[in-house]
Amino acid sequence: MDKALVTNRGLQFDRRFMLVNENNAFITQRLQPKLALFRTAIEREILLVHYNGSNDEVLSLPLIPEPSAERVIVNIWDDLCEAQFVSEEANNWFSAKLDEACRLVYMPESTQRAVDSGYAIDKDVTSFADDFHVLLIGKSSLDDLNKRLEKSLPMNRFRPNIVMDGGKPFEEDTMEEFKINGIDFCGVKLCSRCVVTTIDQETGFAGREPLKTLATYRSFSNKLFFGQNVLCRGEGMVKIGDEIRIVKTKPALV
Repeated sequence: MDKALVTNRGLQFDRRFMLVNENNAFITQRLQPKLALFRTAIEREILLVHYNGSNDEVLSLPLIPEPSAERVIVNIWDDLCEAQFVSEEANNWFSAKLDEACRLVYMPESTQRAVDSGYAIDKDVTSFADDFHVLLIGKSSLDDLNKRLEKSLPMNRFRPNIVMDGGKPFEEDTMEEFKINGIDFCGVKLCSRCVVTTIDQETGFAGREPLKTLATYRSFSNKLFFGQNVLCRGEGMVKIGDEIRIVKTKPALV
């Protein structure tokens, strides 16, 4: 897709579905790297999911499931919030692919999961994301990293929502307020990186990079940073090629 609707939770449809284990805790690539092998596509009002590059067996889900009477409290890090189960068919399909009992849940509009109060601007709510609406990374930042690596890595290792072309390496670190297509965005926190960045998103296998190299020049307070976490302050459409206008900057931490 070459465009997306910005909403008060981030990009429309982004991270509104989540897999949970038998304890209703979120499942991530940190412990289940096979998650890297799922691929998704949107066709009209349908979300299509296939596994390991095969289109032979596709799971079709409504982008906005019908309200369900079967609700559950799910756990994301230290947060608890209400979700609804999607279907037994989806549960069985994902469980078979992951060799792990799991269930698919959806976040309805009625769920108001708050952003970390230390970074929220005005009672912001978010999706099933780690905490924030959008992750911004500059292409020049990845270029800078790849010059230091023996083997270049693709941008999907870092899973950003918005990739910025142009600018200096890590310029996104300093972008406190900016606009895209008239919509306000606020950079509130650098993104600390974990072992998920070491997982090849095509194979599901993990290595040592990029964390080994990031530790040599992107370390601060015992954390490794790459990308800026951003809150959306308006609604509207953004698309590939839109200009980013920087309104206010802040000092770089790293």
